[in-house]
Amino acid sequence: MNTNEPAPRPSLSRRELLGGTVALPLVAPMIRTGKRTPGPTLVGSSNGLDGMRKAYPALLEGSHPLDVAIEVVKVQEADPTDHSVGLGGLPNEDGVVSLDSACMDAETHNSGAVAAIENILHPCEVARLVMERTDHCLIVGKGAYEFARMHGHPHTELLTEEARRIWLRWKETMSDRDDRLVPATRPEEEKHGAIVPSRFERHGTIHCSALSKGGKLACTTTTSGLAFKIPGRVGDSPIVGAGLYCDQEAGSAGSTGRGEAAILSNGSFACVEMMRSGMHPKDAGIEVLRRIVRQARRAAGWQPSLLREDGWPAFSIQFYLLDPTGRYAGVTLGGPAKFAVADPEGGPRVEDLERLEP
Repeated sequence: MNTNEPAPRPSLSRRELLGGTVALPLVAPMIRTGKRTPGPTLVGSSNGLDGMRKAYPALLEGSHPLDVAIEVVKVQEADPTDHSVGLGGLPNEDGVVSLDSACMDAETHNSGAVAAIENILHPCEVARLVMERTDHCLIVGKGAYEFARMHGHPHTELLTEEARRIWLRWKETMSDRDDRLVPATRPEEEKHGAIVPSRFERHGTIHCSALSKGGKLACTTTTSGLAFKIPGRVGDSPIVGAGLYCDQEAGSAGSTGRGEAAILSNGSFACVEMMRSGMHPKDAGIEVLRRIVRQARRAAGWQPSLLREDGWPAFSIQFYLLDPTGRYAGVTLGGPAKFAVADPEGGPRVEDLERLEP
């Protein structure tokens, strides 16, 4: 077999044949709304807006939704000023940038992912290689790196000078009982106890779900994960059902924010299953957030830091939802924020996330 030739997308993997997941061709269930004709649509996190501006024309021209979703996130993976993804992403506690990524094709119901991969600029492309060139769903660590190199991805230093300085400041201010010193000119409140400079979020991820002109769905999620995480920590992004999920019959969803909450709730899968039942994407997302609130309150017995003093979750999490009819939503447990969308009615833009509040 010529390894330079991509596998044809409609081909079926062994796990699909054995698992009985092969479906007959489906028509988008227009009966659920009767109000909207599906059109090429992108939905995802707000940091994907630049990528949507560049990639949306290809979706309008008929490109496969997975091709477009991957092109959207690649823009941020290669942006050194975005400290949440790829090049310039904030490192783990050892100062190493470690990436997670996954993609899923609703038409074939197949997926691929990599986790804890280092020194590879575009993990989303490697995730796709896992999906198309192996019978696996997830490859991690050194194995993921070697797999990427085998397929021609160059070794790339991902820790930029700015990200290194942010990491060093975190190391210097994390405790007043170690031997590291902060320059004496800084205010006392900045010298000790700070977890991360306030202008940088510890959680950072990019997600994009795509609906093609022909009604096909696909999605991808990429992250450098929790800033200053324990080496080896893997979040929700590369976990199918948590960081992303799509099904041609029901819709597509992905998450950003606290990865552990998305994992414990199986949040993206839950969003899609609620859309399958006929719920509008906004209602489906809000219901999953309510579930996460209940779960956090139960977990607070052993992890009190999950809740604020008023009993509301102390973390943020967002979901981005898109159904086969082109209806979409973005929802959040956090404060006012935006998400990115592109459709024939308004082109690439940002809209307000729907908030679940106490």
